[in-house]
Amino acid sequence: MQALLSPTLRPSSLSPLHTKPNSLSSNSPKCKPPNKAFFFTPRASSQVAVAPKRETDPKKRVVITGMGLVSVFGNDPDVFYEKLLDGVSGIGPIDRFDASKFPTRFAGQIHNFSSEGYIDGKNDRRLDDCLRYCIVAGKKALESADLAADKLSKIDKVRAGVLVGTGMGGLTVFSDGVQALIEKGHRRITPFFIPYAITNMASALLAIDLGLMGPNYSISTACATSNYCFYAAANHIRRGEADLMVAGGTEAAILPIGLGGFVACRALSQRNDDPQTASRPWDKARDGFVMGEGSGVLVMESLEHAMKRGAPIIAEYLGGAVNCDAYHMTDPRADGLGVSSCIERSLEDAGVSPEEVNYINAHATSTIVGDLAEVNAIKKVFKNTSEIKINATKSMIGHCLGAAGGMEAIASVKACTTGWLHPTINQFDPEPSVEFNTVPNKKQQHEVNVAISNSFGFGGHNSVVVFSAFKP
Repeated sequence: MQALLSPTLRPSSLSPLHTKPNSLSSNSPKCKPPNKAFFFTPRASSQVAVAPKRETDPKKRVVITGMGLVSVFGNDPDVFYEKLLDGVSGIGPIDRFDASKFPTRFAGQIHNFSSEGYIDGKNDRRLDDCLRYCIVAGKKALESADLAADKLSKIDKVRAGVLVGTGMGGLTVFSDGVQALIEKGHRRITPFFIPYAITNMASALLAIDLGLMGPNYSISTACATSNYCFYAAANHIRRGEADLMVAGGTEAAILPIGLGGFVACRALSQRNDDPQTASRPWDKARDGFVMGEGSGVLVMESLEHAMKRGAPIIAEYLGGAVNCDAYHMTDPRADGLGVSSCIERSLEDAGVSPEEVNYINAHATSTIVGDLAEVNAIKKVFKNTSEIKINATKSMIGHCLGAAGGMEAIASVKACTTGWLHPTINQFDPEPSVEFNTVPNKKQQHEVNVAISNSFGFGGHNSVVVFSAFKP
């Protein structure tokens, strides 16, 4: 979600911080050289690089055994990916509320959502959509992992956790509560106002419903949220703290306060005359991102645990990384250092060399600054880009904020397992500096060796995760 269309939120420039000479500097007369045992030998430029090694311990290898989502294309990952491969746009006019007075009047809005069979009717009427989407996507992911409700008793629930994040939380419940306070006073605020608005409740309710007692919390790092959750969930497994984690993101911010807030930031496209072509990453005429909503969830578990229960192994999570630009609230660093270093760290964590990566699901939101900043950072990491293809899922479903990485992880896994890349639609006049095959307008066949999926958020949060097809 980084990079607005103007620098209006940029703080005044600060002089570089100057620090006093280190008291342990070799120039200090009081400094004594430490014991040689504490010296580290820097890597010489002439040193032969050692190829990274992937994890081989089945207790620490993390595999994907289930996928679930709620999207503008429905709740089935296969149908979702078929729509993406066909280049279908899910963007259209907002009809959930009267948006006629807004300068942006369209979004990737979900229609006809049903939680029947997943949430009981009484709770369904109370819950914020952010929570409903999470519960349905989470349960569908477990079904996909051959862990439907009647089979969950076969695993140790104390060692199964939930980590589903959200960037905005229960925004409808929050907005309604504020309106009730203003119009009718505090006595008319629902008792569910706080529980259903806070960001951790999606993970909590899913765990309560399923009885999963392992690590449970939410991460909220704006549009980098889902990848942060995947990274943290995998590390719980690798450290032996859990056998299985349900992880991803959920978001439901297409309502007046959500739309109005992003309009105020001047972040959204205003192509109201043709909404389906409004999200156009890397195109010269892009004018901002398009809001989307939904949830994307993965079931992640140790290879050892998955094999013991005979789970359907879909793909492998190889590694990931998170960091911060430490630069600006909304704009990316001009030098791309945060993004490029995050990609490098993710590959190191995955035991993957840059040469092994041949597919990138880009963050690519369709903002003027952000799209090119990401590409420039990618070029720093991958010196030879001729074999790499990149695409932008957001061109068809919009930017789902905290849930974006969850949906894009599913698209990345499907690319690894099907051998087909979905197109980046609305590529009419591409930026010449984007020297990649962006899979313009039509799907392409491509045998994916290693895939990375990028997500970045307001606050300078960067997150990258690495996937591949599973190889025993």
